[in-house]
Amino acid sequence: MSIKFRLTILSFLQFFIWGAWLITVANYWFGTKQWGGKEFGDVFATLGISSIVMPALTGIIADRWMSAEKLYGILHILGGIALAYIAHVDDPNTFYYVILVAMLCYMPTISLSNSIGYTILKTNNYDVVKVFPPIRVWGTIGFIAAMWVTNLTGNKASANMFYISAAASFVLGIYSFTLPNCPPQKLISQNASLTEKLGLNAFKLFANYKTALFFIFSMFLGGALQLTNMYGDVFLSDFSKIPKYADSFVSKYSTIIMSISQISETLFILAIPFFLKRFGIKNVMLISMFAWVLRFGLFAYGDPTTGLWMIIVSCVVYGMAFDFFNISGSLFIETTTSPAIRSSAQGLFMMMSNGFGAYFGAKISGIAIDKYFTLADKSRDWHGIWLSFSIYALVIAILFGILFKHKHDPKALQNVTH
Repeated sequence: MSIKFRLTILSFLQFFIWGAWLITVANYWFGTKQWGGKEFGDVFATLGISSIVMPALTGIIADRWMSAEKLYGILHILGGIALAYIAHVDDPNTFYYVILVAMLCYMPTISLSNSIGYTILKTNNYDVVKVFPPIRVWGTIGFIAAMWVTNLTGNKASANMFYISAAASFVLGIYSFTLPNCPPQKLISQNASLTEKLGLNAFKLFANYKTALFFIFSMFLGGALQLTNMYGDVFLSDFSKIPKYADSFVSKYSTIIMSISQISETLFILAIPFFLKRFGIKNVMLISMFAWVLRFGLFAYGDPTTGLWMIIVSCVVYGMAFDFFNISGSLFIETTTSPAIRSSAQGLFMMMSNGFGAYFGAKISGIAIDKYFTLADKSRDWHGIWLSFSIYALVIAILFGILFKHKHDPKALQNVTH
């Protein structure tokens, strides 16, 4: 097999593992197990905890002691064991600790998969900028494929979703040991401080008002990034409890409907250069924030019949909401920080959005839904839930537009992309 094809398999399986359960676990949690919202928020908070703790630690191991592809394989095999065990868990507290172990193993493999891809392509004299994006797109296709498999096999509310994910983890874990060697680079100096080794030296960027403001807004918006992954599928599935929607395509194939979001994500990536060139980084981030307002607001008023178009448009808008924020945010860091701390600054951006933001977003949303939007019969007020999320995103967008000052510099973007 060619190197590109082998990396395509890696990318596909990397996100297949996640897609098999991430979107559908709420159906299992609320529908099959009848567990509470607060504890469910804790489950998604494990993504944030893992994003804060693990990437830097595994980065140090891969840089100094172990080949990246071997570490990658070990993490997937350990994560697969945890995922397989989850299917046997019968109480929410134990579920939390097992999924935490699974996420501590899985989350650092996302950045490791990128590092492995870059290293192997460079070693084989490929143009990484040209070759890697088409390979990475197969990760999103893998995520979508897993969603479809889980839904079409009748397992969107079954513990079998974890077996599907675990099987893919074992396959990828074993497969990774067949990849070309990616030896430790030893780029971190032996004399480097612990702060430098963990990439925490970028925290000094908080001394700059504009950059500090950017990181704070990244955290607040990061709180919204996983909300539709957490609750979108179970929201659509819950339409089956309303007699006139019980047999609707939306309630039966909710996961397939939700996969439109991931399809949209792949398409909007292609539109980013045009929007960045035309509107600049700040305005693209603002577009992302208002897209989140639409994403949640359309869900609030959508239904499987006359409001089906709202659900579909909400899923399409997701690609803009998710991609525009992540990519324009990373470009802001790339164009405003010094090369000496740029990698650490990118890590800090991910830590604030996918770490602290995702953690607090998951915890607070779970508590709020339990306290304010769960009815006496244990059903949920989805209209109120999505409307409150939409208002939250709107407040962030308005404050960001007023407080964050950044002048559009086409030359700075040109230096990054060429």
